[in-house]
Order: sequence, then C-alpha cells, then structure tokens
Amino acid sequence: MIEAYTGAQVRAAETPYLERGQGPALMRRAAHGLALVALERLRDRRGRVAGARVVVLAGTGNNGGDGLWAGAELARRGAAVLAVAVGDRLHPEGEAALRAAGGRVLPAADGAPALRRAVEQVLDADLVLDAVLGTGARGGLRGTAAEIVRAVLDRWPAPGGRAPLVVACDVPSGVSADTGAADGPVLPADATVTFGATKAGHLLPPGDRLCGEVRTVPLGLEDALPAPALRRLEHDDVAALWPRPGAGSHKYSRGVVGVVAGSATYPGAALMCTRAAVDAGAGMVRHLGDAGTRRLVCLTSPEVVASEDHPADLHVQAWVVGPGAVGDPAQESRIDAVLAGPVPAVVDAGALGAAARAAADGALGPAKILTPHAGELVQVLAWLAALGATDEAPDRAAVEADPARWARTAAEATGAVVVLKGATTLVAAPGGTLLSQADGSPWLATAGSGDTLAGVMGAVLAGCAEHPDAFAAAGEWARGDARFAVAAALAVAVHGYASRADGLGPVPPTALSAAVRSVLRLAP
Repeated sequence: MIEAYTGAQVRAAETPYLERGQGPALMRRAAHGLALVALERLRDRRGRVAGARVVVLAGTGNNGGDGLWAGAELARRGAAVLAVAVGDRLHPEGEAALRAAGGRVLPAADGAPALRRAVEQVLDADLVLDAVLGTGARGGLRGTAAEIVRAVLDRWPAPGGRAPLVVACDVPSGVSADTGAADGPVLPADATVTFGATKAGHLLPPGDRLCGEVRTVPLGLEDALPAPALRRLEHDDVAALWPRPGAGSHKYSRGVVGVVAGSATYPGAALMCTRAAVDAGAGMVRHLGDAGTRRLVCLTSPEVVASEDHPADLHVQAWVVGPGAVGDPAQESRIDAVLAGPVPAVVDAGALGAAARAAADGALGPAKILTPHAGELVQVLAWLAALGATDEAPDRAAVEADPARWARTAAEATGAVVVLKGATTLVAAPGGTLLSQADGSPWLATAGSGDTLAGVMGAVLAGCAEHPDAFAAAGEWARGDARFAVAAALAVAVHGYASRADGLGPVPPTALSAAVRSVLRLAP
C-alpha cells in the first residue's frame, strides 16, 4: 500500500531534525537519491554518463539546493552541468558545491538574451533536473521560471527531435504537493524523486499525470509522520483483502447482491452489471426489473435470480442501483426504497438524482457508495445546492482541476462514500478517508464500463457488509464505516487490472467480467 502525505505533514515531521541542525545532512541525503535516479536515466538513454549535458532549473530555496547538490554529483561523474538560476540567488552551499565540481551557472533573470539562452540549453540537454519549486510552494510557476517553461513547451519536442529527460525534485514545479492541482505551465517529468514520503499530489489528478515514475528517498523521519492524507491499494493489498470463501461458506454467507438495473430503453446495463457481480464472486445475484430485461438477464447469466419483486421483499447484503434504470417508474420506486433503507448500496448513473434528494433529507450514510464521473458529480452538487444541502456548485472545469476537493465536498454533503471515476479514480468517505487508484487502461473510457464496475463493487460490498473488521488486515483505519471506502477502492483496482489482463488493446465492457475472474486468481 502506498501512503501519501501533504507537504505540511512532511515539513512538520522534518522540523525537529532541522532544529537540531540536521538540515544539511537531510539535503545531502535527498540530493544523493536524486542524483542516483538521474544517473540511472542517463545510462538507460545514452549508455554512459560522461559527456551528458545536464541542466538544473534551480529555484532560490531548498528545492534548488537539492538540485544543485545533485548536479554537483553528476558533474563529478563526467556530465557537463549547467545550473539555470531562475531567481535572484541560488542556495549558497549548493552553488558552491556545483562550481567546485566544475559546473557552471547561468543567471536566467538577467534579461531577454539570458532567458533565450536558458531555453536553448534546456532544449539541447540530455537531462533536465526540475528543482524550482518544492512542497512548500503555493500556486504555479511565476516570473522567469514560468517564461522558460512556457517557451520550452512551445517547442517540445522539436520536430523530428527527441525531448530531454526530465527528473523532478520532490514534485514537478507548479504541481501542488497537497492536492495535485497544476496552476500554470508545468514541465512533465519522466520521473519524480521525492523525499521522506510520497506526497498526496503525486497520486492526485491532474498532477499525477505530470510526475512520471515516482521514487521515494527515505530520510530517516518516517516514524515521525502522522496518519497519511491518502492511500493507494496495490496488487498485494487486493490479494490480501478481497473477500474469499472458506471451507464452511455457502451462497448466503458469501454475500447476496441485489441489482436494480436496466429498463426497456437500456437493458444492456443490467446484463453487464449482473454478469460482473457473478464473475466477481458474489454468492448470489438477484435482479429486479421489467419482464423483457429480466428475460435477457437470465439468458445471458442463468445464475441470476430475476424477479419483479420490491426491495422490501428480499434479503440481500448489498444493493447495486441505477445502471440503465431510466424512465421506468417501477425502477425509480425500487431505487427510492433502497436509498431509504439500511442495507449498503452502490448508487450509480440513473440513481444519482434520487441519491441527492435522499441526502438532502439526511437519508444516506457511509454504507451508500455514489459512483459519479466528473460530469455527474457536477450535477449531483448542483442538485444538492438547489436542495440546500451545500452552497458549492462547481462547473466541470473546476472539478477536473481539483477533483480531490470536490469528491470530499460531495462526501461531506451527502454523508456517503463518493467514488469520482476517471483515469485516476478517487474514493472519498465522509469521515475523511481518501483513496486514489490509477490501475486501468485508457480503453476503459467507454460506454458500459461503469455498469461493469458497479457490479464488481456490489460483489465486494456484499462480501464485507456484515463484517466491520473485514479489512482489518489493512490497519486500524480500515475498520468500521471505513470498510465501505476500502470495498469501493478494491473494486476500482480489480476493474482496472481486468482492463489490462489481455494487453493494452480495446476492452469492451462485455469482456471485462471474464477478465475479472482471471484477476481474482490471486494468492490469498
């Protein structure tokens, strides 16, 4: 599991070390880790370090110091290193170390000719160390640094040319270490070397797409860190946490999933959702819907028990409501009943409007999991604002610029877990738990993918619904109501793995279920 922290959390953990005069030692340790990754990247591209052209974009603070010390190490290995000073000064010890190792300095703020030369040096480099802004920065690049990066991006890469490698120091300059927000121009990194701990901004969109591979260099302060700001489940976590039957299990103890999905207009959503719940390991799947949709469900998934019952007539461990359930008064009545009841539920697509109304009445809770994409989240927040449940109603651009903020806002406003779907999917719980998963292929961006995810999520939710300690192996944080957020993140991860199971080609949602089965052949 990856645990990530805000910049403020890491700086607070560093403070006692700095007060004891250990700042220079921490900087040297960080710079050495940065240099090692730069050396590795240069060898991979060029076969050797000697003769490589390296540019350090150096800010005025400690981040610039890290870059300068790393540049000094690269210079001692035979690289030609130029530090481009984007401000009115450089970290004095770092500058002295770089010059002593044979590196040079270009004051880029000394007028237009110096700035143009800096741009040319960056474009001609084999490797660029981005060491302008660190975790304490607020806002994007400004002044000379912004001008250089804009000018570089305008010509990046040169026609028929090859862009230099970029290794970012702690975070790509201009990306918020806390939120992943990226204000202004940002030089996309091939790798980011961060210090002490992974930062939240490395795992949050849109900044996570600018970080490249993230490497964390331990500084010895890890035991002083508080609870992380967010987490990401990895393959071993999924293998350890996914609910699995034991020798004494039966279909009811494994979890019964009730599905209110599909309509005469959109029957396919019910087929994909129920099939995914079956293939994700539910003990039983019950489908409620119109006669035509039920017939199709039973033909494609004969394991499913389909009926025209009302939710009050059935005992299930978890519900999935909403996929394709549009324009059908009977389905709308079933959805309202599920939302008003105590049983955990995945609330998708056609049920999100009803969920907003239920939230305004205080009827939801952390056992309900809402699964909007960005456009649907905008609509949910608009509904909540109209109903007086929140005073914030962003547009889509605002949600995409800072999705973690708006996922959390929706979770607090509804009292439910909110799964904000995207290339990086965020899972926000009303108690503050936040998870970030980025496991899927871009081919998942297709109609029907969300229906399959809802079915997978229903299966894992049913498996943990009656067990407050179902995910205790993950730690104390995953107990109680937080288990519903963990269940959602597990489903997102497995859905993402399934999209990559057979390579990186198109993944029709109808093929995802079989891939889910192959993914779940994980060692318990």
